[in-house]
Formats: sequence, structure tokens, C-alpha cells
Amino acid sequence: MTALDVGNVRQQKVGGVAALYLAAAYVVAMPYFLVFVKYQSAVGPAGKVALLVSHHDSMRIMYLITYIIFGIVLAVLALALYARLKDGTPTLAQATTAVGLIWAFVLVASGMIFNAGMGAVVGLHGANPAQAVSAWQAIEPVAQGLGGAGGELLGGLWVLLVSVAALRIGGLPKALNWLGMAIGTAGILSVVPVLQDLAYGFGLLQIAWFVWLGVVMLRTPRRRAP
Repeated sequence: MTALDVGNVRQQKVGGVAALYLAAAYVVAMPYFLVFVKYQSAVGPAGKVALLVSHHDSMRIMYLITYIIFGIVLAVLALALYARLKDGTPTLAQATTAVGLIWAFVLVASGMIFNAGMGAVVGLHGANPAQAVSAWQAIEPVAQGLGGAGGELLGGLWVLLVSVAALRIGGLPKALNWLGMAIGTAGILSVVPVLQDLAYGFGLLQIAWFVWLGVVMLRTPRRRAP
């Protein structure tokens, strides 16, 4: 395991906590959206708007937790991983961090657009339900597109690059890196229409990857003084 200086060890521990938060956010989000609200199963735009009206408060909180805060915490993790990998493979570490920060930015943007748009649509629904449905038809594709509804390209690419960089320098356990490469590949392939279901595997396996990564980063040893 890589030994680091005191300041970097603190950053790794913060990154470890961030990774565990990201795993917890996935654990909370999946049953909420797939079982409790069943937003993806709603029939037509009118059905989706009805769900927004019925679950406005809880969906606003969930998008705050699983998109806006998730993106901010993801940026913290991306920077911690950069500090871990930059000495061994600086160019690849820079590219990896850039992808991670871009992914973090679009997730925050997706959550903010969804919440703001949902608030406007719910407010409009009482006076003009048809206009509310039309407004949501314009807002939803933007929020969902930024959030990875068309495939987990950015998330998959980031996990893949982290794993490749760490594998090169031994910055993370080898088995974790191979798992990350498989997860990243699945995320990238999920942009292919016939392979979109791989996005579910990407999300489920990334929970395990984030937990394992978080534990490894929390256990980062401090380099002994000469």
C-alpha cells in the first residue's frame, strides 16, 4: 500500500469518507427511484408529472442527496485520487481528474435543473396541468441527459481511468483495479442503445467499488520520516 506524507494522508482519509458517502447515496437512491417512486415506470409525461406532484418534497431531497451533494463529494474524491496517483503517472492522473470533475459538474447541474424545474412544474400544475406537462417535457430531457440517462459514459470513463492509473503504479489493490476496469467498461458500453441495461450493473457494482476504495483510502499509512 502506498505510504504518503501527513498532509496527503489526511486528504486520503477525507477521500475515503467521500467514497463511502457515494456508496451510501447509491444504496439510498436505487430503492427510492426504482421501488418507492417508480419514476422510470411512469406512463407518459402526464404520469411523470403526477409523480412529481405526489412526491415533490421527498424527490427534492433525494436529488439533493444523490445528485447535487453527490457531485460535490465526487469532486473531493477525484482530487484525493489525483494526489494519490500524480507522482507515478502525472499525465494520466490529470486526464483522470479532469473527467472526474466534469462528471461531478454535470451531476450537480442535473440535480439543480431537476429540482428547479420540478418546483416550477408542481407550482404550475394546480392552475394548468396541461401546461405543466408541456413544461416538464422540455425540462426533463436536459436534467436526465446531464444525469447519465443515455448511458454512464463519464462515470464509466472515470472509473476506468482511475483503475488503469492505479494499476500502473500500484496505488490501489490490484483486485480493486481489475474490478474498476470491468465497471468502467460496463458504464462506457451502456451508451450503446442495445446495452443500456449495463447501466444498472454499473451502478450496483460501483457501490462495492466505492466501499472498497473508501476503506483502502482510510487505511492509507503515513510515510515514516527518514
